[in-house]
Amino acid sequence: MNILDKIIQRKKEEVSFSKSNTSVSALKESEFFGRENFSLKESLKKRSGIIAEFKRQSPSKGIINDTVSPLEVVSAYEKFGASGISVLTDRDFFGGSSEDILNVRNSVNIPILRKDFMIDEYQFYEAKSIGADVILLIAACLSPQQVSEFTELSHELGLEVLLEIHTEEELKHINKNIDLVGINNRNLKDFKVDLQHSVTLKNQLPKEILSVAESGIYNEEDFRYLKNEGFDGFLMGEYFMKHEDPGKKLAEFISNTGI
Repeated sequence: MNILDKIIQRKKEEVSFSKSNTSVSALKESEFFGRENFSLKESLKKRSGIIAEFKRQSPSKGIINDTVSPLEVVSAYEKFGASGISVLTDRDFFGGSSEDILNVRNSVNIPILRKDFMIDEYQFYEAKSIGADVILLIAACLSPQQVSEFTELSHELGLEVLLEIHTEEELKHINKNIDLVGINNRNLKDFKVDLQHSVTLKNQLPKEILSVAESGIYNEEDFRYLKNEGFDGFLMGEYFMKHEDPGKKLAEFISNTGI
């Protein structure tokens, strides 16, 4: 069993537990459920194009940074020019939680992506209730039909959809309602990074759709390469989070790359 299979198996247990403790009706009573969401599509065009991530740890890297607070980091990300914020809410494998979004929602005025493994309708109501603006759908653990159904539900809730793909086979998961397509430079099954593979996939996307390069952007040269190849957005976490002051590192990165 690869790491993605392990994550999904655990996620099913986690969702089942959440359903038994908090009903969808209760989620709808959240202070954030009725808010008008921010658009990541629009923000990518107006700001740096960087979706800066708050990420404590990962299965491949272990602990990255578990000493800084979500509020401290995401406030600095917004201040220094991020187009959006990505927050990991998976607890067991990434050290995150829904509270990480709840605790920062009222403090930032740019879109927040709930980055998790979305496999059940319940999680979309949950995402809305904690103040997320965008959700991630991972093609590697969903069928094209599930992607279509989850996209429809997301839009009913006012959430934008970032569909993540990594293989040519997963291109079939794209439908006309998807808001953005992210191409993961890192294979979720073996965690190998291949930027050229991502560029090849990007060139097969519908021309009208916004593309986001995800993961494995380790330096300014990687960023420039992907930007020159036409990516519209860049989801970056480890590069910033491995530093003592992630926000300051983002500011430095934006200054050095001239974006």
